[in-house]
Amino acid sequence: MDFKGKDIISITDFSKSDINVIIKYAQKMVPYAKGKEYTRILDGKVLSSLFFEPSTRTRLSFESAMNRLCGRVIGFADPTATSQKKGETLADTIRMADAYSDIIVLRHHLEGAARLAAEFAEAPVINAGDGTGRHPTQCLLDLFTIQTEKKHIEGQKVVLLGDLKYGRTVHSLAYALSLYGAELAFVSPKSLQMPKEVVNECKEQGVNPFSTSKLEKVIHDADVLYVTRIQRERFPDAEEYSRVVGSYQINKAMLSNVKEDLIIMHPLPRVTEISPEIDATPHALYFKQAFNGVPVRMALLSLVTGVML
Repeated sequence: MDFKGKDIISITDFSKSDINVIIKYAQKMVPYAKGKEYTRILDGKVLSSLFFEPSTRTRLSFESAMNRLCGRVIGFADPTATSQKKGETLADTIRMADAYSDIIVLRHHLEGAARLAAEFAEAPVINAGDGTGRHPTQCLLDLFTIQTEKKHIEGQKVVLLGDLKYGRTVHSLAYALSLYGAELAFVSPKSLQMPKEVVNECKEQGVNPFSTSKLEKVIHDADVLYVTRIQRERFPDAEEYSRVVGSYQINKAMLSNVKEDLIIMHPLPRVTEISPEIDATPHALYFKQAFNGVPVRMALLSLVTGVML
């Protein structure tokens, strides 16, 4: 794939070979992301960072990535301070950002917003999460983390745990892992099971995920445990949320018989689903995973602008 000018909307738009190119290039970006090496390849380029939803890691890592490449960032993290409050449509906001910048990064509460934005922008649009839809750059950094820690993604036994119904990170990751032939187990309360369309996407790639509500059935054989938060903000019904919140918590006792090289990942923020006592164990990878967002997003910014190291 020629990535120059390419929109990054959904991981389903990419082949396994495309993903491998991104992962390999992201590895080259690591010393620059850590500040050990220096480059000005995006000097003169401007990124519009449009965040209609709260974010810490995604927004800051995109800004860090652009700054590490010597580009500039404009935008907002609080939509109440924009002309949206005056009734401006998303399409018009995108048209303005397109006039001011070379890349647009958009997070929005409505599924499909990023694909809509891409129709109104000549600059490449990168989806930083759209409602309960997709989160392709999180997926890419997750794959990068697994590849870096496990040396390969193919055949890994991966457990996806928590809110699989509303969790956009696991929607993207399940599909991508199926491209690599990973063995997938979906663990969630019955009311938060993985959507059928995502399960079908996996099956189309030859992977038949195992679904259960009991973590103990699958954790002992897992190579990767990917934990997600029960997301209060995604629930249309407060009673539904109250019934499932706190369904799972990973603690040291639960890890007594797991594989020594099990890695535990989480897109963050966490609430109660991972006990802080896990942080000091060799299984905990979620903070390193969060850092990996910088080199991966550096790679994407470089690729979509066509300005390479």
